[in-house]
Amino acid sequence: MTILCVRFQLPSTDEAALPALLGLLEDFTPVVEALPPDGALADLRGAERYFGRSAVELASVIRVRALALHGVDCVIGAGPGPMAARMALRGARPGVTCAVPEGGVREFLAEKPVVALPGVGTATARTLCEYGLDTLGRVAVAPLSTLQRLVGAKTGRELHDKANGVDRGRVVPNAVSRSLATERPFTRDELDPDRHRRALLSAAGELGARLRAVEKVCRTLTLTVRYADRSATTRSRTLGEPTAHSAALTRTAYGLYEALGLQRARVRAIALRAEALGPADQASHQLTFDPVDEKVRRIEEVADRVRAKFGPEAVKPGTLAA
Repeated sequence: MTILCVRFQLPSTDEAALPALLGLLEDFTPVVEALPPDGALADLRGAERYFGRSAVELASVIRVRALALHGVDCVIGAGPGPMAARMALRGARPGVTCAVPEGGVREFLAEKPVVALPGVGTATARTLCEYGLDTLGRVAVAPLSTLQRLVGAKTGRELHDKANGVDRGRVVPNAVSRSLATERPFTRDELDPDRHRRALLSAAGELGARLRAVEKVCRTLTLTVRYADRSATTRSRTLGEPTAHSAALTRTAYGLYEALGLQRARVRAIALRAEALGPADQASHQLTFDPVDEKVRRIEEVADRVRAKFGPEAVKPGTLAA
């Protein structure tokens, strides 16, 4: 077991705390991949040899340090590869690391539902279940040709390998904050477009605040609308310039939503993802000479200082965008 998948139990989805926690992991290994908003993968192969301890023992040290230095508990899964570590995380709890032994990945996966495998979406899972392949154990013993016929050549090969415990994934270091995402679920299936737009306003406001907190700007915004029948529609748009400005993100989100042309759609949740992130200090900003826009930006600066001093709940997301 050389890979850890760590999920920090942050008091909120504020990612400003994540870089410091990633630094804690980097005290053990330089091979750390961030999984925003609250997780990371760490490859401990070198650390096991250097410290003379197993990955599970090092996980206990990481947990204690996170509590002592940052007041944050965490849950940790361990496995011989990234996939196994991610799957093990589902069975972990605070204080107990869930570990998948070397050579035991296939047995660990056998009883898991096929939808639990990372990368398997609802449409693929539905197709497999229609043919009785509802667990990873059944997928593992299914003929490769059958899987490829059902879900395609490439997907079938990957699914067959993963169900049999073959993990070709690796931990990609320095991949910090490649994207940020937030979701707004509805308490019931929502048909009202005005409520959809209010959810978009709130989500874009939160994304903008989180981007500014980690000093990032995004170049692409992706909207995902999830419906009552569990299907989903995803659309992306490249912004005119990289930004963390909540108003600009809101306008783009509204544009993506309007382009869908939804007619009385029963929406279960709306999600926004900011992608293609880059350092804010390297981004250019086209001056608009719009006094309203400049005023909103100044208000954002004040709100960000309030959040930094009193916490993320001090300013309600979405209240500054228009």
